[in-house]
Amino acid sequence: MTTDSSSTNRAPAEGISTFKGQDRALRADRLGTGGLLLSVLAATAPLMVVAGVMPTTFAVMGIVGQPLLFVVLGTVLVLFSLGYAEMSRHVHNAGAFYAYISRGLGGTAGAGAALVALVAYNSLQVGIYGIFGFEVSGLFATYADVEVAWWVPALAAALAVGVLGWLKIDVNAKVLGVLLVIEVLLVVVFDIAAVADPGKEGLSLHAFNPDTLTGAGVGTALCFCIAAFLGFEQAPVYAEETSRPHVLVPRVMFLAVAGVAVFFAVSSWALTVATGPATIVATSQEQSAGLLFFLTEDRLGPTFTDVLHVLFVTGMFAAMLSFHNVVARYAFAMGREGLLPAAFGRTTGSSGAPGTGSLLQTGIAVVLVLIFALTDDKPSGDPTAPVLHLFTWGGNIGALGVIVLMAIASLSVVVFFVRRGAAGAQAWRLVTSAVAGIALVVIAVYTVKDFDVLVGTGPDSALRWILPGVIGLALVTGLVQGAILRTRAPETHARIGLGNEAFQLEKEAERTP
Repeated sequence: MTTDSSSTNRAPAEGISTFKGQDRALRADRLGTGGLLLSVLAATAPLMVVAGVMPTTFAVMGIVGQPLLFVVLGTVLVLFSLGYAEMSRHVHNAGAFYAYISRGLGGTAGAGAALVALVAYNSLQVGIYGIFGFEVSGLFATYADVEVAWWVPALAAALAVGVLGWLKIDVNAKVLGVLLVIEVLLVVVFDIAAVADPGKEGLSLHAFNPDTLTGAGVGTALCFCIAAFLGFEQAPVYAEETSRPHVLVPRVMFLAVAGVAVFFAVSSWALTVATGPATIVATSQEQSAGLLFFLTEDRLGPTFTDVLHVLFVTGMFAAMLSFHNVVARYAFAMGREGLLPAAFGRTTGSSGAPGTGSLLQTGIAVVLVLIFALTDDKPSGDPTAPVLHLFTWGGNIGALGVIVLMAIASLSVVVFFVRRGAAGAQAWRLVTSAVAGIALVVIAVYTVKDFDVLVGTGPDSALRWILPGVIGLALVTGLVQGAILRTRAPETHARIGLGNEAFQLEKEAERTP
């Protein structure tokens, strides 16, 4: 990916058409440390990971050492965060990834990253509607003896999320916070119950033995597990809506990635303790996504398990709302900087929310749910089709996109500080960014290579290349858009990544005699 010579400390050039008015800036002072942390952590959907991702990884990959994988990935992402967080002190933009990349590698690279981010986070958000609809449909069938098609609750959730997306972000943070805290507490209760009543092998630490990470499935297991971390990198998206972004954003990022790594390592270990390391793979293959509920039924009773089923659904709703907010803010930043129509770059009423971006995300969600409802499960009669397709396709496309963005952002951090003449002062951060970037590239390569395993298609299926190709197409399309803007609209190209700074610089220029 090429870099632009104007990529660092770019200010609006003479004659640039910047943006005026409060509706072009997100409202500051909406979020403190707690609200920002809850908004970010909600995207990790802890209960969905423990009940869905972990059993799938054990069953499909046969890797007993999943707890150790979370420790390894947590270390890689901490290394990534050291440079990423330092850059967040210099760049405050709702465009986050693409803003950072444009400030390091130039506006053309930033345009490519912007479209990748928009596609990736939309894919993650919409993908959850499949499993959400399936689970809610199951709850109706189990507890009310009513048959409800999966797409009915999925569409209802899309509309509810869309309404919440128009409200103040601090209201959203409260909704996310309540849902997140409850589901975390329930998982902690299970962890304690598993430790108090272990399987036949007792409190074995075998899952942390490096020997458990041998075999052909380790690379693919990394792809499964890194998806569980997605969300921590969203903190910079809300930078403009905090009172002290240079302090709060880095703090929340480290709290999030460290907390997620420890929480998931302990919870996946608790699963191995409950079944015994020797039988965790076989039990996961037998129970599939019902593993956690199977284990809680035995140890904590049917009432707790029923509550867990309900919170499993509300946790997914929290994740959908969190990703929705991120997509809306990316669309807002892109509209403000000329990468999307200007209408997307305005906030809405007294809430200060990016309403047009929120409408865009809701529209995309509704259309895709309807497409899958009409074409996915009816011909085959398979009721799990939305889970196997909408969820797995969307989730893995989105995860690949974010992994690619993190890898490019690692390079951008290095270039940004070198061009600022700060290579010496930031040397250790540049080293950690480079190491993390290399690790993320390796994970991205494994993700593409094993995409057929991740989405459950055969090795000869064209989908194994078409689905990851969505991210490649988004990157190329964005780069082409950036190159065209650089040639035909240099004033627009010059402000890619500047965000609200262009507005602030213009106001300062107007005040100067």
